[in-house]
Amino acid sequence: MSAQKTKRSAKKPAKAKAPRSAAGDGKPRVDAPAPSRPQSAAAPSPFPPIADYAFLSNCHTGALVAPDGAIDWLCVPSFDSPSVFGTLLDREAGAFRLGPFGINVPSARIYEPGTNMVVTTWRTPTGWASVFDALTMGPTRGEDTVTPHTRPPADEDAEHMLVRTVLCLEGKVEMELVCEPVFEYGRVPAEWELVDGDRHAADASGAEVTIRLTTDMAMGIEGNRVRARHALQQGEQLYCSLSWAEGLASPRDLDDANARIAATRRYWRGWLGRARLPDHRWRDPIQRSALAIKGLTYMPTGATVAALTTSLPETPGGERNWDYRYTWLRDSTFTLQALHFLDLDWEADEFMQFVADLEANEDGALQIMYGIDGRRDLTESFREDLSGYAGASPVRIGNGAFDQRQNDVFGAALDSILLHTRRSQRLPRRLWPIVQSQAECATKVWKNPDQGIWEARGKPQHYVSSKLMCWVALDRAAKLAGMRGDADLGATWQATADEIKDDILEHGVRDGVLRQHYETDALDASTLLAAIFGFLPGDDERLRKSVEAIADDLTEDGFVLRYRTGETDDGLSGKEGSFLICSFWLVSALAIVGEQQRARDLMEKLLSVASPLGLYAEEFDTSTGRHLGNFPQAFSHLALIEAAGRIIIAERLAEIS
Repeated sequence: MSAQKTKRSAKKPAKAKAPRSAAGDGKPRVDAPAPSRPQSAAAPSPFPPIADYAFLSNCHTGALVAPDGAIDWLCVPSFDSPSVFGTLLDREAGAFRLGPFGINVPSARIYEPGTNMVVTTWRTPTGWASVFDALTMGPTRGEDTVTPHTRPPADEDAEHMLVRTVLCLEGKVEMELVCEPVFEYGRVPAEWELVDGDRHAADASGAEVTIRLTTDMAMGIEGNRVRARHALQQGEQLYCSLSWAEGLASPRDLDDANARIAATRRYWRGWLGRARLPDHRWRDPIQRSALAIKGLTYMPTGATVAALTTSLPETPGGERNWDYRYTWLRDSTFTLQALHFLDLDWEADEFMQFVADLEANEDGALQIMYGIDGRRDLTESFREDLSGYAGASPVRIGNGAFDQRQNDVFGAALDSILLHTRRSQRLPRRLWPIVQSQAECATKVWKNPDQGIWEARGKPQHYVSSKLMCWVALDRAAKLAGMRGDADLGATWQATADEIKDDILEHGVRDGVLRQHYETDALDASTLLAAIFGFLPGDDERLRKSVEAIADDLTEDGFVLRYRTGETDDGLSGKEGSFLICSFWLVSALAIVGEQQRARDLMEKLLSVASPLGLYAEEFDTSTGRHLGNFPQAFSHLALIEAAGRIIIAERLAEIS
């Protein structure tokens, strides 16, 4: 997430290693001299483009499927566990391919409509076949001992297995299975053993983890991998599964595998059926964004991970690589907005209960980020043995930003509580202490400089967005106090909110435009939050000029930058791509100031650059058309829903005016 940069660790990261060769022999590629200019996002590489991956989820963990049919990223049993397949970050860190022998480019890939299940169709010289991939969901059958719940278990839950089936559509297709897990982020090769001597089941163990591969193909163990081949005739099927469930439970046979696929299909469509989706031309991208956000939700606690991955680079070959498999408090208000807009009130309540469970710092302030289980310590380390995606180094595990103090966190938390309280028409008793503590913290710190929403590494400054979010904190706290019947406390908090607002307008505006911080004339996309959070009304000339300045002067090919790197000391090298969330924020802001057509035009442009399967990373490189950063990115999809909602509501109101 654009707002989620980690601070530099005290440990110096290793220099970027040369990418591994396509042959996987561990030797640096030497077929071309080192580039004399910054690496392009479109440079030839054995790593597939980030946006070409398909995303699977069971709301406990997720997988990325490459176009060639290989699972290149899977952490078990949860999103932030060590990877068992990590080829995404090093071509020798483990993968699991099921596809036609000798064919790597599929004819088509789609999500089954209304699901997070992927269908890949293959054409070979002798026939056609389709592969169905799912992290399966099924009826809840007792306590989950693999990933224990702190929230009430739902009627359906993760089965903790990956199921893959193949159907031969026409002719004859020779399918190949190659499964080579490498545990602990590519450090521990698997040790395989057939189960009871049966060539249809084998266990892979390493780093105190055991997973079971089952299939109706006859498997052979070849060192640290398992391989199988089988020719399918028209109408025939086969299956394989990978399980980390209790007792390594697995499908009994093909019929059982198909039943689990069907149950997963019903789960996703049933969940989506409870959402309120507008009958609008943007229905499909809103639906895909809703499914992506649900897929990035950790069902046991209600937390939402920022993205599925770690260390996918924002600068090709560079050092802007972060671990996003955690939950950020500043995402909370956008999460609540999206969930309530879609009528997904249960999910919204689950997330708020996760927030209510979080442990604050000694001064009562919430951290900017937490583990998906609520843990506070996310100490960062480097995996110097991994090449990194296309040579981008270092690979980070953990995120050192967890203990940074950022003054915007208070506003995000309290705006979320106000949104949820208005929707539910009550303020839960367990949330009121959070309101008090975060309002008190914002009152104490709003006059102090900080590192800002983008976590810049330079000198602390009086960032406008930080003070803006402190205003949000006190403004929302005042409203919540009023709803609770505490008029005196509400008046006190509102007076502080008014003081913050006056300070921003006196010191943070130059030539009628909101600036990045009090000591600069530089622009910053985070000031678009002044429109989204109602800091100024839509007809205020300062707001209009601020929005137009960003649209005209902080964009590349129409896409919004966070800031100009040459104007901001962020402590990092390399050029950034445009930030997709900032572009969606601009859509919302344009709609708020009445520039409806300009907002629609930008929205259509953003929708046109979605991945082939309708997903978004964090950034978009306008020079190459490639996505950059961790993937899929919850913040981008949350902002898409918010932006679409702004325009759709305005269009509906225009219809009745």
